This record gives sequence, structure tokens and C-alpha cells, in this order.
Amino acid sequence: MNANSQTDVTRTLARHLVDARFDDLPDAVRNEAARSLLNWMSVAVGGSRHEAVEIALAAVAPFAGPAQAGVLGRKERLDVMNAVLLNGISSHVFDFDDTDLTTAVHPSAPVVPVLLALAEYRQVTGQDFVNALVLGIEAECRIARAVTPTHQAIGWHPTGSVGVFGAAVAAGKVLGLDETRMCHAIGLAATQPVGIREMFGSMTKSFHPGRAAQNGLLAALLAEKGYTSSLRGIEAARGWAHVLSTGRDLGAITEGLGIHYEISRNSYKPFACGLVVHPVIDGCIQLRDENKLTADMIDRIDLDIHPIVLELTSNRTPGTGLEGKFSVYYAAAIGIVAGRAGEAEFSDARVRDAKVVALRDRVKTNVDASLAQDQARVKIGLRDGRVLERFVAHAVGSVDNPLTDAGLDAKFVELVSGILPDERARRLMALCRDVERLDDAGEIARTAAG
Repeated sequence: MNANSQTDVTRTLARHLVDARFDDLPDAVRNEAARSLLNWMSVAVGGSRHEAVEIALAAVAPFAGPAQAGVLGRKERLDVMNAVLLNGISSHVFDFDDTDLTTAVHPSAPVVPVLLALAEYRQVTGQDFVNALVLGIEAECRIARAVTPTHQAIGWHPTGSVGVFGAAVAAGKVLGLDETRMCHAIGLAATQPVGIREMFGSMTKSFHPGRAAQNGLLAALLAEKGYTSSLRGIEAARGWAHVLSTGRDLGAITEGLGIHYEISRNSYKPFACGLVVHPVIDGCIQLRDENKLTADMIDRIDLDIHPIVLELTSNRTPGTGLEGKFSVYYAAAIGIVAGRAGEAEFSDARVRDAKVVALRDRVKTNVDASLAQDQARVKIGLRDGRVLERFVAHAVGSVDNPLTDAGLDAKFVELVSGILPDERARRLMALCRDVERLDDAGEIARTAAG
């Protein structure tokens, strides 16, 4: 670690962000940016009619300013600030958005709403959009890695508390901030963390990326006009990394900038729930399909899981769909009963279904610290005495077993169906895939209007 790595983190990061050009991005990184955008769009439009979005819209609409940007999947248009909030909520309310497994950050949720709203308000080219998207994700994931796992362990939800940096950086890049103003934007973001893990399983979890997006955008707009902050907002003794975490590796923020891209580690969920239970669902579905299992054939299900699974998803008796997303017991049961775990499997009615509840109560867990977060061992004891077992080395959707382009397309179609007309949905998919070739990235948001 060089002499300045502990004392000049914010400025080093800002300098890289300001200098970074679209032409510097490897083809694989640009492709991953398009995949991230498509995945985010599917969950944002898909979540646009959720009760949480309806409530939030009813709360802010009477106070909204001029109609500058759309609420995706809906006809309403709000001022940029409130559109960013609503689209951030919408994109995370299903808990179906992209995830960085190492930090548990949902990278796109605080970043894309800001870029789309700005692209509606002022013209942004597709190349500038992609560059800002990559850099926003770069900043938030690197800062998150610097404080993982202690930041999360004391109760912060990093999609909110770190996502604010991603939003500020993405906005700042589009606004053309210079190095000093980018430092100020980062400092203003540092003073606006949001999101505690107590809120998991409630509507408020989706508020976190919405508010982080809003806070980050405000940080960049203030910095653009000359509003100042500390130039060491991350690394100072009383800066973000020291106040919000009991441990830190600040070198993770600056080492390898422009060489290793965080978006390359992005993953896309095939199941609409917390990523840590995906290996369990994957294993249950595999055994179900291979052996034509039904719930009444099963005596018990034993799960060997990583310690974080019970830390986050120990709710044995979920009563709502949102609570079911954080129950490893329900996750195993629905994998067997339904053979899938899309958003429809996390409705309130499905969580309370008697057949699912009965099987859920026959699920037992054992913590195994030797397992990785994307691994699980599923053992199913049948009433006829047979025992079926499956070790999931890398859950489907993880970086090592990624969701294919065809899988992303299918996810998009399933979530957007019934909200956008089929022809417009196909057009939106094509725009996301070809974003870097657009002269006006605002066309994506306008096409996504309900």
C-alpha cells in the first residue's frame, strides 16, 4: 500500500473517475453494463405496480415539482428527484435485482434511476450513460469491499449506505464534474448514508436504494454548483469508513483502478429473494425435477448452509411475501412445491399456502462455516426411506454459474408482461442491449413509461 493510499483515497478515486473514458472500457465490461441495465429494467418495470410503489407515489405526488422524468412502468411523471426515489424503490421491491456476492450490494439499484432521470432531463449519449453506469458501480462496490464484513455486521444495508456513492459518482460523471467537485460530491454522499438491516422483510428495504439514489443525485448537483465538503470524506478519522465500520481496508478502493472492474463480478438472480438462499432453492429444484418429488413424499429436508444464511433469513414463520424472501425454510419448501421461485412464488397467498407451510415446518438447518456463500448441501429424506442429496457448488445466477443472455431475456419478458405492450417491451429490451449506440439514452426511459 503506498504512502498516500490511507490519506488520499477520496482524491485518488475522484481523479480516476474524472479521467475515465468510455473508450477505455473493455468489451466485456461494456457488455456487462448492458446486461446490468436490462436486468435492472426488468425488475423496475416489473415492480412498478407493487403496493410499496403505490404508497410512495401517493405520499410524494402532492409535493412533486414539474414533470421532468417518468416513473417506469407507469404513466405518472414527476420531478427528477422524486422520479429517482420511486424508480429506486420499484427496482428493489422484488429483491430480484443484481447483486455483488462479496459485499451484498445491489449495484444498479441506486445508480440506474439517477442516470435515466438525468437522461430525460438533459441529453445523455449512450456511451456517456454506459461509462457513468460502470463508474458508479465501480465506486460503490469498491467502497463496500473496503468495509466488508464489519460494516454489514454492525447493521448497515450497503445498498443504501454505500449505494449513495454510486449514485453521486454516476451523476457527477454525467454532469462533467472536475476532480475537486467530484471529491465534494463524494464527501456529500459520505454524509448521507441510509439503510439498516433491521428493515429486511419490510417495504423499507426497497426505500434504501431509492433514497440512496436521491441523496447521491443531490450530492452531485450541489457539488456542480460549488457546494463544498471535506476532500477526505471517506478516509478521514471521522470520515465515512471510520464512522460506519469497525474495520476497513482502504486500499480496496484505489488498487487496480482501471484494470479490474467491479461490474465484471455482478450477478443476476433467477429467484426473487435474498441471494444467500439461492443455493438452497437451486438444490431443491434440481432434486425435485430429477426425482419427480412432491411435498407429500418428503419426511424432512436438511440443509447445510453458510452462517450468513441464518443471520439474514432465519424467519421460520413468514406471514407475507416480503417476509418469505428472508426465510430459508420457505425458500426450500417453495423450491420443492413450485419448482421455481419467481415473484409469483413470493405472494402473500403463496407464503400462507397450507401445503407449503407443512413442508416448510419439516425443514431443518445446520450452519457449516466451511461453505461459501453461494454453496449449500441439500439432503431430502423421503417417507419410503430413501435419502437424496445434492451439493450446490455455485448457485445458478452466481458469477461462476451465470444467468445466460437467454435467461435474462426470459426474466425480462416474465416481469414486464402485462405492464408494457409486447411490441414496446421488445423495443425496450433492444434499447437496453444496444444502449452504447444510442444518441439519446433518454429514449430508454420514455419507452419504459406505462
